[in-house]
Amino acid sequence: MDAAAAAVPGRGSGRPAGARPVPPVVLALRRFPSPRLTGLGAGLFAAAAMLVIGFLDRLILDGSPLVFGLLFLPVSALTALWVRTADLVTAPISVPIAFAVGVVPIAGGTGGLGGQAMAVVTALAVHAGWLYGGTLVAGLITSVRKVRDMGRRQQRAAGNAAAAAAAAGAAGRTAPGAGEKAGGRPSAPGRRPVA
Repeated sequence: MDAAAAAVPGRGSGRPAGARPVPPVVLALRRFPSPRLTGLGAGLFAAAAMLVIGFLDRLILDGSPLVFGLLFLPVSALTALWVRTADLVTAPISVPIAFAVGVVPIAGGTGGLGGQAMAVVTALAVHAGWLYGGTLVAGLITSVRKVRDMGRRQQRAAGNAAAAAAAAGAAGRTAPGAGEKAGGRPSAPGRRPVA
């Protein structure tokens, strides 16, 4: 690329001259996969991810609740980002269920099913801050996505209404008026034309 092309903003960069530069963080985020999961799919993704994290946490770090809670936050964010727009309401519901599923391996209960259930309930109570934090992250992301979707729908509806009005105006200009005669003069209302 020559010096003249480099001196002109927007030339050679693939974007218009008046466009703002895209931050590198946004470019990096656009490279990530963006699947659109159903509500059930998003819930299954979150539960499976937290169960794997729980087992790995128990095996590697002997059930560290801090690591489990920290990894719960990005799983909550990904669940809210990857659920499709029609099922946005399911993300803040499925994320706490996934936390409860994932906490089973690190709860460490003894004494059969009753002891395990009590350990899970205790772990949920003790680590409720992480649970609320992940649910809040999912709720905020889904709320922002919903507001943006509503804005896009309003813009689309306004564009369709403007196009329909322009088409109706163009059709009205080309059609002759209802009160015009063949000669082009409008007939007076309430008066009979003279033969």
